[in-house]
Amino acid sequence: MDKPTKFSKEKHPEGSGQAYHAGGPDFDQSPQEFRDAHPENQFVGASGVLFEQAMAQTRMAICLSDPHAPDMPIVFANRAFRELTGYSQEEIVGRNCRFLQGPDTDAREVAKIRTALEDESVTVVELLNYRKNGETFWNALHIGPIYSDDGDLIYYFGSQWDVSDVRAARAEELYAKEMARELSHRMKNMFAVISGIVNITGRMRGVEKEAREINNRVQALGRAYETTLDDAMSGDIQIGEAIRAILEPYDLGTGRLELNGNGQKVPFNTVSGVGLTLHELAANAEKHGAWSSQDGKVVVGWSAEGPNKDELVVTWKESGGPQVESPDANSGSGNAIVDRILRHSGGEIERDWKPGGLEITVRFPAT
Repeated sequence: MDKPTKFSKEKHPEGSGQAYHAGGPDFDQSPQEFRDAHPENQFVGASGVLFEQAMAQTRMAICLSDPHAPDMPIVFANRAFRELTGYSQEEIVGRNCRFLQGPDTDAREVAKIRTALEDESVTVVELLNYRKNGETFWNALHIGPIYSDDGDLIYYFGSQWDVSDVRAARAEELYAKEMARELSHRMKNMFAVISGIVNITGRMRGVEKEAREINNRVQALGRAYETTLDDAMSGDIQIGEAIRAILEPYDLGTGRLELNGNGQKVPFNTVSGVGLTLHELAANAEKHGAWSSQDGKVVVGWSAEGPNKDELVVTWKESGGPQVESPDANSGSGNAIVDRILRHSGGEIERDWKPGGLEITVRFPAT
C-alpha cells in the first residue's frame, strides 16, 4: 500500500515561520498552535500556511494522534472536531479518541480500528459515538498513518463525518423493503383465501362460470397490488407497473398489446380502481372486442393531466377487431361494473364506439 503524503523536516526559509492570521477573530487558531508546538514534524513554508488554512476552514472534523506516546493521545483537533463532539480543545488533546465511545459502540468496529493501527493501514468504519452532552451520533471514521520523509510513522490521521441522517435513511429504506415483502406475502395469502372461498361457493351453488369471472377480477387486483408494494410505503406508486401487471397476461408476448406511458406516480389507493377497470376492459376485448380477432390490437396510454397534474388519464384504443356498435344499456355486466367502480373512486369514463374499434378515456383523481 502506498504511504500517505509525508510531513517534511526541512528547515523553514527565512520568514516562513510567521503565524498565519487570516480569517478574522473567529478563525480557528488550533492548526497554527499545533505547528508551533511540534516544530520537528510540520509542513514548511507555503505548505505550512496551506495546512493551517485547510485544517481551520474545512467542515470535516479532523484529529491527529501520536502513535509513540502512551495510549496514543490526540495531539491536534480542529474546530470542526470540537463542534461535532461538544468538547473543548483542553478536553480533547491528551486523550485517546476512545473517549467518544460508549456502551452501545460496536466492539467489532473498534477491533477493526485496533487492527488498522497495528498494521499501519488505512481503514473506514462506522461507529456509534457519544457527544459531551450524551447525545449519540453515527461517525464514519477514516483513519490512516502519516510518515516523515524518512518513512517513519509520526502521526495517525483521523477524519470524522456525522452520518446519522444517512444511517437513518438507510434503516428506513430497509424497513420499508422488509414491510413490503411481508405485506406482499400476506396479500398473496389473502387473495388465495378469497379465491378459494369463491371457488367453493361457486361449486356449492352451481355457478362455476360466475365464480371464475369473480376470481379473474380478484387475480387481476392481486397482480396490480403486488407490483406496487415496494413503493407503497412512500404513499405514491408508479401506476405504469400496475398497468403492465394487469394487462400483460392478456398479451403473452403476441404483440397485440401496446403500452404507452411514463413514470407517472399516483396515490396507492388509485390502484384498485385502475386495476379493476382495465381488467373489465381486457375481458370485454377478449370476448367481444379487438382481442376476439387474431389481428386485433389494443393500445393503452396513461399520463398526468389537469392544472396541478392531479388527474390520471388512461386511454384505451382497440383496432383490428370486429365492427362494434354501442351496446344495449342492459347488455353485459362489465360496463355496469366499470361504471360502479368509477363512481366509487370519483372517476369518469368516456366511451366512443367507433366502427374500427372501441376507444375509451378514463379519468381518475390522483390526489
